[in-house]
Formats: sequence, C-alpha cells, structure tokens
Amino acid sequence: MGLTLDQIANLFHLTGGSPYGDTSVTQAEHARQTAALALAEAAAPSLVTAALLHDLGHLILQHPDIMRIEGADYKHQYFVQPFLRGLFGADVLEPIRLHVEAHRYLCFVEPDYLGPRNSAARLALDQAGGIFDAAQASEFSAIPWAPEAIRLRRWDDQACLISDDPPPPLSYFLEIASDVAQRHQATQLPRLGTLPHASPGQSAAHRSAAQQSTPHQSATNHLAARQRAVPHAATVSPWPAAVKHR
Repeated sequence: MGLTLDQIANLFHLTGGSPYGDTSVTQAEHARQTAALALAEAAAPSLVTAALLHDLGHLILQHPDIMRIEGADYKHQYFVQPFLRGLFGADVLEPIRLHVEAHRYLCFVEPDYLGPRNSAARLALDQAGGIFDAAQASEFSAIPWAPEAIRLRRWDDQACLISDDPPPPLSYFLEIASDVAQRHQATQLPRLGTLPHASPGQSAAHRSAAQQSTPHQSATNHLAARQRAVPHAATVSPWPAAVKHR
C-alpha cells in the first residue's frame, strides 16, 4: 500500500491540478505554497515535508482507481497515513494526522482565527467536529507533535492565494522529502553484516559459530529474515507508472 516518492510525484501530476476547495489555487499549488511558507520560517525538513504532503489524502481519493467514499475527504489526514508510513516517521506523519484537529484548536484559542473564511472552510471545520471546547483544547495541546501541527495549520490556511512570487517547483520539495525519507530509512534498516547479540543462555559453541560466519552469510540471513517478515502483498502498488521528479 505504501507509496514511493516517484508515485507521489505522479499523483501530483495526475490529480494535483484539481481546485483546492473554492479558492483560486490548485491542490498542487496549495501544497507547494504551504511547504514554501514552512521553508520561509526555517522549519525542520521533516515539517517542510509534512507541509508539502498534508493534503495528499485528497489527491489519493481523487485518483481514478479509487472508489469514491462519501465524506472521506474530511478524513484525509487519516486516510493518507498507510500510504506514507513506509517512507516517513512520526515527525512527518503526526503533524499531518493532527493538522485538522489543530484547526479546531486554533479557532478556540483565537476566536477570530476563522475570520471571514469561505464557506468551504466553515464546512470543513463543522465536518471535523467543530471548534474545540476548553477541555478538548487542553487535551490537544498536550499531545506530542501538536506544536508542529499548529504551525502546519497556520501555513495551510495562508496557502490559498495566487502569488506574484511563486514557490519553488514540486521537484525542489520532493528532494527535501527524499532526504527526510532516507534519514528515516537509515534508522529502520539493520546494518548488513552486523552479528546478532548472543542471548545469555547461548552456548559458547553457538557464539563461536556465529562469530565465524562471513559478512556475506550475515547479510543473507538478515535479508532472508526481512523477506519473511514482510508480506509479499506489501510490495504491490495499485498506482500507475511514476513520473520522474529529478
């Protein structure tokens, strides 16, 4: 189910031209503007990536191979999670997951935050559950990654106007996302050739045999274990051929 960065680029090219609500920008322009605002405020690369991909769930739901589900757009922050989980960690996924709740929070702590927003924004807020009450706002503010989600939401709400100073191209932000993904993957994958630690009850003979294994044998064992742990279906993607972004 997980997407690659090339497949994400393909999604932007395929469905990113659709309107962003009833604003004057497209979904792809909105994503780039949001990421550019994050970049301008010196946000961490992971948060810039979250800003770029925060509405990717909308693009997936608009894909011609996805069956339309009534009301699913209002849960896009959850719908997208399985598609990104293989690429990124919590520093990207959690701000995305929480950015709709952050809207409810901001409208409570800043009563004028919604302001003269368009009807689509008001409808989205209502569909999300409406403005938080005091208890909900307090609970939300204590959630890890809530501060990042609040920053993301502010950029999200500003990124809906045609600008004379256009943001960098999609490929620029996908390069940032690629670096973030690579750093995350480096923390997840075992180091090939590293010997497993012996358990306290392991015999000296077993430890000796493990120490005599070659780096090639160790690498093979690690890869075999990973292949057994990952179902074959997880490598199958429903998405069309990718559009290269670099």
